Amino acid sequence: MTLAVVNLGLPKTGTTTLARALKVAGFKVADHRIRPKQTDNTDLHDKFVANLLYHGYFETGDPGAYFAEFNALTELSLLRNGKTLWPQMDFALIDAIRKHHPTVRFLATRRASWDVSQSMLAWSDLGLDRLPASDIPGLPEGFGETSKERMQWIDGHYAHLAAIFAGDPAFLEVDVTATTAQNAIATHIATDLPWWGRANTNHRTAG
Repeated sequence: MTLAVVNLGLPKTGTTTLARALKVAGFKVADHRIRPKQTDNTDLHDKFVANLLYHGYFETGDPGAYFAEFNALTELSLLRNGKTLWPQMDFALIDAIRKHHPTVRFLATRRASWDVSQSMLAWSDLGLDRLPASDIPGLPEGFGETSKERMQWIDGHYAHLAAIFAGDPAFLEVDVTATTAQNAIATHIATDLPWWGRANTNHRTAG
């Protein structure tokens, strides 16, 4: 199974909503981590998408090598227990996906940078602890505790993607809060999306 859809958006930009929408539309989706119920291949159980992408890239040249049972990836990053991997910010890895999966459609889900920043702040310890304590492309250790720093990093990520994909019809940046989001994504991936809504929302808001 070749990769058909890869989302390069940041966490808290509707990645779980996108995953659900693609699943309802019939895609086999890997979202952040592969759950045991998704595959009989025990080697993949509870493996993180980010890890598998890099193993595939460095072992075979193809970041999608370990995703034979999947055709959509919706949340790529990993920030857990001191490990930080951000494939959506890695030009070489993105370029390898393009070369090995020439028909893939790239998405970059996003929301207003302030809203993303606030969601990160309200989601567990992501904004106050994990981001500032980690080395992340564009956000070195010691930065990311303030809204200004997070927003500058968020905007920089999408500017980077816009530069990488300038003029490439295989790429679509989409504001998931827009009323046109569902149709825009469906048109881009040439597949109807029967469901669109909100999933994995914060149960509280940041003050």
